[in-house]
Amino acid sequence: MMDLRDDEVIAATRRWVEQVVVAFNLCPFAKRELVKERVRFVVSKADSEPELLDELAHELALLNVQPDVETTLLIHPQLLQDFYQYNDFLEVADELLVDMDLEGVYQVASFHPDYQFGGTEPEDAENYTNRSPFPMLHLLREDSLTVAIDSYPEVDLIPERNIECMNEQGVEKLRALLKACLKPDAGN
Repeated sequence: MMDLRDDEVIAATRRWVEQVVVAFNLCPFAKRELVKERVRFVVSKADSEPELLDELAHELALLNVQPDVETTLLIHPQLLQDFYQYNDFLEVADELLVDMDLEGVYQVASFHPDYQFGGTEPEDAENYTNRSPFPMLHLLREDSLTVAIDSYPEVDLIPERNIECMNEQGVEKLRALLKACLKPDAGN
């Protein structure tokens, strides 16, 4: 992985949120929180899974005391580069929610540069709905998610619409967009 400063990692991640997630409306709730500056971008310093778990616990505790932060992207560019190891770590993250008595209060959504849904091929376009410039854990407030889902028409169609959108874009374009997010002058 390239050696980037924290501000560069955050800038690349923000470009991805703006130019992929929001631009393609992959999450119809993302733009509002981004505009309101209620998204916390945090670059992990962890170089081991136990350290990342500690940072995750810290971010969950912080969400409990900072209601003005709607969601957190815990970005870990130096750890869990292998998607299958990352995927295994998600189980540990979910166990942490249980251990902290926060299951049902928060959920952890997953994004990774090599994200692959079960039953897909590695380069299927639909995988790009969850492909990000760096591995990251997205911490979501369950109550806010419920309110957003309840107020959004045909929320069950979002995954199908996202797959269709990614297929229309094509793998080459999506790969280029993701790569462009890593360039400091992207979108300027």
